[in-house]
Amino acid sequence: MAEDPSLSLRVSEIKDPAALFERYNTDEIRRIERKVRGEIEQKKEELRQMVGERYRELMDAADTIGEMRQCSESVVQSIQDMHQYCHSLKRGKTSVTSSSRQESQRQWQDKFYTMAAQIKLLLEIPERIWSAMEASQYLQATQLYLLCCHLHSLLQLEAATGGHYSPVLARFPILVRQVATTGHFRSTILLDSRSLLQGRAVSDQAIAEALVSTMLLEGSSPRQALADFLLARKASIHQLLNQPQHGAGIKAQVCSLVELLVTTLFQAYAVFYLPPEGGPRPGEGTLSCGMLFSILEIATANTPAAKGKRVMQGETSTGSWFKYLPPSITEFQPTLRTLAQPIQREQLRDTLQQWIDTCKEVICHGVGGLLVYVKSLKGLAAIRDAVWDLLSTESISQHWSTVCQRLLERPLAVWDDFLQQLFLQRLKAITKEETEAISTSSIQLLTSAVRDLEGQTIHTSSCTSPSFSRGAQFEVDVASFLWSESPGDLLSDAGWVSVSQRGQQHQRSSLAMKTQALTPCVQNFCSSMDAKLKERLDDVQHYLPSQDSGADSNSVSITSSVPITSTSASSFNRYTDSPAVEEAFREGCLACVHSILTSIRSELATTSPKPVPAQLSSVLFMARLCQSMGELCPNLKHCILGKQNGSEATAKGTPRQAKKLGKARTATEFSPAQAKWAGLKEELLNCSMEAYRIWSFSLSKVLLDKFGTALHAESAGAILTTATNWEDLEIQEEAESGSSVTSKIRLPVQPSWFVQSLLFQLCVEVNRVGGHALPRPTLQELLQACHAQVLDHFHSLTQQAPNREAVFPMTQNRALQLLFDLRYLSTTLGCRLEEGKSSRSQQDPRFHEICDWLESFIDPFDLDVFTPPLNSNLNRLSQRTSVLLGLLTGSEKQFSLRSSSLNSQEPYNILPLASSQIRFGLLPLSMSNVRKSKSASRSSEAPHQPEDSFRPGSLFRQLVDQEEDTAAPSLFKLSWLSGMAK
Repeated sequence: MAEDPSLSLRVSEIKDPAALFERYNTDEIRRIERKVRGEIEQKKEELRQMVGERYRELMDAADTIGEMRQCSESVVQSIQDMHQYCHSLKRGKTSVTSSSRQESQRQWQDKFYTMAAQIKLLLEIPERIWSAMEASQYLQATQLYLLCCHLHSLLQLEAATGGHYSPVLARFPILVRQVATTGHFRSTILLDSRSLLQGRAVSDQAIAEALVSTMLLEGSSPRQALADFLLARKASIHQLLNQPQHGAGIKAQVCSLVELLVTTLFQAYAVFYLPPEGGPRPGEGTLSCGMLFSILEIATANTPAAKGKRVMQGETSTGSWFKYLPPSITEFQPTLRTLAQPIQREQLRDTLQQWIDTCKEVICHGVGGLLVYVKSLKGLAAIRDAVWDLLSTESISQHWSTVCQRLLERPLAVWDDFLQQLFLQRLKAITKEETEAISTSSIQLLTSAVRDLEGQTIHTSSCTSPSFSRGAQFEVDVASFLWSESPGDLLSDAGWVSVSQRGQQHQRSSLAMKTQALTPCVQNFCSSMDAKLKERLDDVQHYLPSQDSGADSNSVSITSSVPITSTSASSFNRYTDSPAVEEAFREGCLACVHSILTSIRSELATTSPKPVPAQLSSVLFMARLCQSMGELCPNLKHCILGKQNGSEATAKGTPRQAKKLGKARTATEFSPAQAKWAGLKEELLNCSMEAYRIWSFSLSKVLLDKFGTALHAESAGAILTTATNWEDLEIQEEAESGSSVTSKIRLPVQPSWFVQSLLFQLCVEVNRVGGHALPRPTLQELLQACHAQVLDHFHSLTQQAPNREAVFPMTQNRALQLLFDLRYLSTTLGCRLEEGKSSRSQQDPRFHEICDWLESFIDPFDLDVFTPPLNSNLNRLSQRTSVLLGLLTGSEKQFSLRSSSLNSQEPYNILPLASSQIRFGLLPLSMSNVRKSKSASRSSEAPHQPEDSFRPGSLFRQLVDQEEDTAAPSLFKLSWLSGMAK
């Protein structure tokens, strides 16, 4: 049997797996695979066994090394013990032999050693003095210096009367230089001691020791030491105020000043104050006091308690030669030249109070100069908070009131007496600067916008290609802005966030802006101003209590009138001046808006006499700006009312709900801030109305001048060009015989062309400036002005001479047309009906005069016949033109007109308007004969409840009722709903 070639194949020979599939079949390849897998498993097992064996060997080697280390350490320890034992045996043998020899030599050398010890001590004292001074131990340095002077007297190192040196100096010339060196120590110790008194981070013990060293060297009294201490601290205050600005921050400087002031009083208490007789002694209570006198007593007295603190007490055990010093040196104590009398409490109080008054002037002047470099309220708040943190530390606040009461016999508030007014003055200055900057930039932006709008209007009127922004074009023609589409018409979250859930701080969509005719120029100006106000508002919030801690701050301010306890005496209420801060910020914002209003009024003053068309766009821009500034700048309201109060006032409810409150409650809750905000809104509204008044006056004058020219036409051709269609009517009259006579009359059904042109141009101009968002008083003033000028032109027509040449005479037909025109204009432009007043009582007396004058040209019998159909034509015309003239006719007129026409047989139904002012007027609906009776029955019930048609949703309810009457599809309903959805 032949050997299988696949079994003789080695694994190492397999280079290319593809070659195996070329040389062998499937079964052979599977056998090769089994062979390779078997060899892999074999190699794994061998590797596993090898690793296990090596690991055991490694562990054995580690154990062996550890045992060797322990053995070697025990051998080395044993050798060291043997060496020490042998050395102790050898030293004991030599000491026995040398002690007897030294005993014999010491007897005759004692006197010499005493002299040598004094000289050696004298030579070592300068080095010890320098070491003590380097360690800031000036009392020890003073004691060593005085000991050195005492050694000089013992060794008689002073120069003799004949100028010869003493015997000691003759034998030891090195002492000559030492005596000269010792003389400089006194001035050096005094200078360093006084410099130590100026330090802020110096312990009470060090201050007392420095003062005691000064008293020992100069022989001064405790009162002089107190004066030196206070002078040093005053110099330290000057040094802090005069250091360069780049060396340390202003916050660190102010905190250092406060810390130095507080520390000075604490150290004055600890060093100079002595309790009255019968009180706790120094060191017995929680506060130490009288350290100056206790240290002075220990340093100078010969009491048993002071013997343990001699000058050479700590040096005796350090060297063998000290035992040869005489007792006059080892027990040396300095003495005072005068008796140290304690400072009287009255003297201490007056001295400290005088020092505080002096430092107050220096600190107020210096800190006031430092705060000039603070440019934000956040920086001021950081400095104030740092001072509060410093004064609120337990080490200061725990005993501050006690120290002030015992030293000054009154409480001392560092913040209130020294810094609060400085910070408040700087805060007012910063607020004034920033609000003036906002007003300046806003005025510049306003001026540039006005100039751009005037230039845009000039370019548009001259039909040249404008180079201005699209926002300026929208300002010139608001209608193009209203009917343009932009990506921001709807917010990105408009699909899932309702309008009621949106706060004032949320971004408003462009569609919402278009509903109020707020053009991009107005939006840009208000957003720029609002962003700057928000920046200032956020800055001032750092100085005011936060909203989450408002309750805590209120409780603190309420309890601030309670007598201060010792636990929180040095800390202060950071927010006591919050009302003053808010008032300063409020006044700054009001001044900012007033300056903007002043600039707007000055711009309006330049255009008010006779505004040119190029200026009307800027006038309307300023009108819209004043009208919407309070709404588009929500942070302005927060600046006036306060951030928390402004949000609460917004969340109180709708104005309708607010009107339901009682007048007494409203009067009590009306704060001064709210009064100022209401006054500011009133000023903005007045300025807006003034600008709108300029526009309405100019518009009415231009349109009515054209109207007057056409009305006063004198030629027959000019009169015929303005004539319109008349209607032929058949009427039946009863003759004298009792039979009916049918006659045909012709009456006007349309106003003259110049009347239609006037009303149409008026609607076009109103729509061009966003008439749906015009204030109702402005629209009423415009209509009243137009109505008054119409009456003026008609009245001037009545004053013309009747027999002038080249003047077309007033015929009956012309009088009928003019009477129709006048009544139609009076109906359209007349004032709205008010409650309790009839329409006739509100009409101008000239209207009746003109009507009487025109009726005088009509035959009285014809006038009686013409009046009923003429009134019908007038009502029908008013209803037909209500869609086109929607902005000029109000819902009150439409309702009255509709109700008066219910009994007529006109095949028209008029859809009532909503109760609020809308853009479009009434929409005509066709109706069938089947629905005519039902609609008439419904309309007969309408006068009983006239207000139902004005309620929200009445339009939809009417559509539903009409849909129930007939199953025919309503094309109007679908198109109307689609129009509402756009």
